[in-house]
Amino acid sequence: MRTFYVYIVSNFARTVLYTGITNNIERRMYEHKSNTSNFTTRYKCHYLMYYETFHNPLTAIAREKQLKKWRREWKIAAIRKDNPEMVDLAKDWFKGMGLP
Repeated sequence: MRTFYVYIVSNFARTVLYTGITNNIERRMYEHKSNTSNFTTRYKCHYLMYYETFHNPLTAIAREKQLKKWRREWKIAAIRKDNPEMVDLAKDWFKGMGLP
């Protein structure tokens, strides 16, 4: 069974929030951290703040669309529920690779 992820990344100052969807969270975070994603490169969104897992792609797409419509305050509240310090959840995934 495939897994799909809806995620939120941010910049160092936590002023920009980018919501996305992927079927491989590790690969996608590598792309964000290595600047191969246009929007996140421009705004330096290299830090994984939040993610949810789904087994149904349609459910994941619906959730991504829902989150994209949310106000910033609602997204911050969702992030802080599981990640109160707003730390990079992927900070140890690529150690020694020179990525942010």
